[in-house]
Amino acid sequence: MKLEAKLFGYGILFFLPIGLVYALWSDGEPVGTVSIPLVGGLVGMIGAYFALLSRRIDPRPEDDEHGEIEQGAGDQGVFAPWSWWPLAIGLSAAVAFAGLAIGWWLFFIGAAIGVISLVGWVFEFSRGQHAH
Repeated sequence: MKLEAKLFGYGILFFLPIGLVYALWSDGEPVGTVSIPLVGGLVGMIGAYFALLSRRIDPRPEDDEHGEIEQGAGDQGVFAPWSWWPLAIGLSAAVAFAGLAIGWWLFFIGAAIGVISLVGWVFEFSRGQHAH
């Protein structure tokens, strides 16, 4: 996590000066003058979170400068390759975003399907043959 914290920390050093340069060159155009430094602040918050997280967890193989590829071998998490729920969530997101352009009635349909799909995905391993 130290690498990620440094990466996002360097983002602050990029976005804040670029925001000032943009403000000078654009004669204070309000949208970019405000939004570019705000992006620097958001990047800083992510970097600060990763810095705090790197203190709480053990070093990962990626954090070792002399680490080998085989140090990261093994299980990386639990994934369900047969799951159809991510497709349902993606389709409901597409319907919801289309609803922003077409009408609010379609947005609410997409949001309802999205909530149902998300609940199905979260509780996928809690029922049926895969219940623990």
